[in-house]
Amino acid sequence: MSIVEIESVKKKAVALMSGGLDSALAVHLVKQQGIEVTAVHFTSFFSTTDPSDENWPVGKLAQQLGVPVVLRPKGRDFLDLIRNPRYGHGKNINPCIDCRIYTFIKAKAFMEEIGASFMVTGEVVGQRPMSQRRHTIRLIEKQAECDGIVLRPLSARTLERTLPELDGTVDRDRLLNVAGRGRKVQLALAQQLGLTGYSPPAGGCLLTDRVFAGRLADLLRHTLEPSQPELDLLRFGRHMRLHEGLRIVVGRKQDENDRLDDLSNAGVLFYPLDFPGPSILAIGRPTPEEESIIGGVVRRYSKESYRQGQIAAREPSGRERIVAVHHIADDPWISSHMI
Repeated sequence: MSIVEIESVKKKAVALMSGGLDSALAVHLVKQQGIEVTAVHFTSFFSTTDPSDENWPVGKLAQQLGVPVVLRPKGRDFLDLIRNPRYGHGKNINPCIDCRIYTFIKAKAFMEEIGASFMVTGEVVGQRPMSQRRHTIRLIEKQAECDGIVLRPLSARTLERTLPELDGTVDRDRLLNVAGRGRKVQLALAQQLGLTGYSPPAGGCLLTDRVFAGRLADLLRHTLEPSQPELDLLRFGRHMRLHEGLRIVVGRKQDENDRLDDLSNAGVLFYPLDFPGPSILAIGRPTPEEESIIGGVVRRYSKESYRQGQIAAREPSGRERIVAVHHIADDPWISSHMI
């Protein structure tokens, strides 16, 4: 390899880009030193943003910063990690430390693909209680076999020197010394650069949402290999579990009823025939008695004046039939079965 080729490798970095302000600023601080930066974003079912959205924060920020973005998925193995994380869950079902190790391992592999010599993250020491404490930062790097190659430009001058700083690829004096949960420095720099469209500092991961986390935890307890429709259903509706093998999702408004109809191949769809009310998708095989109970839930969430109409059920095959309903589910029953 020639001297020119060696210099080219040393001047290339991979940046983990979340769509938040910190990761965007980290890209800027490295890019302004003449380093070629390629952003990588790890897509996940548990993200609150969608790359197909024209206002997708990662895409808008990458455009403003002038860097390409490569998408890499968190696969089915990520579900296993959520189910049994080595370093435990956060407040809900978020395995923040294990997730960070997972993404570092994948980012390192991507580095090797494109010939980059280090990776960049927007992490700020002390900003997050699980994954951004000093000893946790060191633990994550060690477990991901990334010792010395992870540069955190916002907090670099509060941390030990990384390899790109030691070999002169990056000028440490042009990096920052931000620490803690305050954001004044970041917001001021964003205003100076004119950066817009970034995500808020929290809420980018559904695993930290209490309601979603409860639904996912229930699904993982009762289902070894959840299907994609079962995962899709977690995002909306009211969820109730009748027993080990039977869960129902109740539409709360018309667009949710429509989504249940779209996903109806995953189970048995119950809906009012001649009155307005919610659709319910049953995941599992309800008995005739349980079908009547589900019909009672349909009536419970319909207006009182409409509750005497007929309830229908549609099988995944498309076959439809009338369901006999003899009662209306009461609030204690609803509360005892709500996920």
